[in-house]
Amino acid sequence: MSVVSTKRSKSSVLAAGAVLWRRNPTVRGGVEIAVIHRPRYDDWSLPKGKLDAGETPVVAAAREIAEETGFTPRLGRHLIRVSYPLTDARRKEVDYWSAEALSGEFTPNGEVDELLWVPLAKAPKTVTYNLDRRVLKKFAELSADVTTLIVIRHGKAGRRGDFPEDDNLRPLDAAGRAQAEALVPHLLAYGVTDVHSADRTRCIQTMAPTADELGNAVIIEPTMSEEEYVRKPKASNERLLEISRLPGVHAVCSQGGVIPGLLDWLAERSSITLPPAKNRKGSLWALTMLDGRLLSADYLDSPLGD
Repeated sequence: MSVVSTKRSKSSVLAAGAVLWRRNPTVRGGVEIAVIHRPRYDDWSLPKGKLDAGETPVVAAAREIAEETGFTPRLGRHLIRVSYPLTDARRKEVDYWSAEALSGEFTPNGEVDELLWVPLAKAPKTVTYNLDRRVLKKFAELSADVTTLIVIRHGKAGRRGDFPEDDNLRPLDAAGRAQAEALVPHLLAYGVTDVHSADRTRCIQTMAPTADELGNAVIIEPTMSEEEYVRKPKASNERLLEISRLPGVHAVCSQGGVIPGLLDWLAERSSITLPPAKNRKGSLWALTMLDGRLLSADYLDSPLGD
């Protein structure tokens, strides 16, 4: 479980990558791992690459995997951040995710000339570096048969006292609209297929750009509003569990008075401890679920920061 930082440091070079995997029932364990060969270094490693200017680790991980392997990934849980020294006194910090290969085909390119799919048990012997073995060990801690549920706090919407009409109708402000747009590539990186929202204008507007990108309508969830959560928290909890069991990857947008309670309830019933997080507007939680149990939770602050 992680709080994935989007902050940059002059003393560090940030990068992101993944354990890219696919199902193969003919191999032991049923899972194969992609290992790439880089002719420049003559090594075998996991796919990764540096963040572009203004890019977050989540978006960079999805982009780098696609560029180096040719496969479209669906990110899952955050595995680990590793760090190692560079020759110029800086350090390289790399965030790794679990990522299922959805579609694609490898073609040799300027950085990678060969890709091997190897059974998970053989992957540690195939990679060159001990750091990659650490990443693979984290991946192997959980089954691949998990699902991801995204929970989002709506974007910025000004102050309640400044809006003269029904507060349920209060829209996103300019910063909130920018946050909603910035969420789109992140939700696509997680392979989101459907978006849900509390029946509040600012929540619906937070999900609208992603819904437009997917060509879907926003699914309205009355039980995810603050008023309904206070009135019937059990109904809100049970609805979130129902959504987590639906086919596909679902994102749910709610309010600041709802999300901490929902997550605390999930964590308590699953006997895990959540990482500390501020639940800022425009932020998201990526929850790893299995049969209604919360196995892992990663917090990502708003891509645009404060």
